[in-house]
Amino acid sequence: MEEERFITSTKNLTESEVENTLRPTSMDEYVGQEKIKKNLNIYIKAAKNRGDALDHVLLYGPPGLGKTTLSHIIANELGTNIKITSGPAIEKVADLASILSNMQRNEVLFIDEIHRLSRSVEEVLYPAMEDFALDIILGKGPGARTMRINVEPFTLIGATTKAGMLTGPLRDRFGVVCRLEMYTTAELAKIITRSANILGTPIEEDACLELAKRSRGTPRIANRLLRRIRDFAEVAGSDRITNEICKQALEILEVDDLGLDFTDRVVLETIIDKFHGGPVGLNTLSAATGEDANTIEDVYEPYLLQLGFVARTPRGRVALPNAYKHLGRKFSAKNQEYLKLFIESDDDDEQK
Repeated sequence: MEEERFITSTKNLTESEVENTLRPTSMDEYVGQEKIKKNLNIYIKAAKNRGDALDHVLLYGPPGLGKTTLSHIIANELGTNIKITSGPAIEKVADLASILSNMQRNEVLFIDEIHRLSRSVEEVLYPAMEDFALDIILGKGPGARTMRINVEPFTLIGATTKAGMLTGPLRDRFGVVCRLEMYTTAELAKIITRSANILGTPIEEDACLELAKRSRGTPRIANRLLRRIRDFAEVAGSDRITNEICKQALEILEVDDLGLDFTDRVVLETIIDKFHGGPVGLNTLSAATGEDANTIEDVYEPYLLQLGFVARTPRGRVALPNAYKHLGRKFSAKNQEYLKLFIESDDDDEQK
């Protein structure tokens, strides 16, 4: 199951307290996303000089890249408080009204998974973002009337992993839109070194680079693996994480050189061995692997797509040559011919 995986970028329920300990609190401590940091520093300084609220900010990108952390840093840099909620938690218009009416001037409201706001709540949010006012409908039928409630100027920071699911009117009301990128190995190494020192278990440079390479470009995964490897180091009686301990731990955790775990390899092996490289439909792949179809699509596939191991096509999933090479399978001329014929066929279908 997803919550048992070490290398999933989705946050586990037990990780919040640990993440708060490792979370940087200023732009200087925040590693990576240099362009975003540079621009935000300018916007924040300008807003503070004017005494105004910062423009509303939309942060989007894959899970685990630091959207929540960055929202806390923005509030810290502004010198104001931050209130935190999520799209699914705001069920009614009254919930949103309660939150906004209690906001102090220039405070930050962080809404995680903002794409999951209900349409009725979203409609009320529009005037709040533009005019700092709530339009509340009182009563029903012919006797219904609208009451406008003014709220203090505030900054809304919305975070989402699915920017495409945001409605156009909501997306257009964000003055600052930031797309968080995957981290480089060097950036992850800096994050791991910092986290290891905070946890009280220093890590050797070689071990740090080895762990960074297997962390899928995601700080959350890097910190999660670091905590597990720290356990191995403590049991081994070592006061630091060595390269040998790191490799042994990752081997036991079944995380390979590219950051693939057991389930990732099962998905690839199923496509290659049971379905001759594909195409195979998502539901069929789900039945063959015993994994939920939505979990395969949202959790496993994105990284396999990034690596160029699989391709999504109108007829199903197909394994690409890189997947064969990584698993030590032979990609024969017959496979090449069939894949070429299949892709060309799909291209023709799309053109029609």
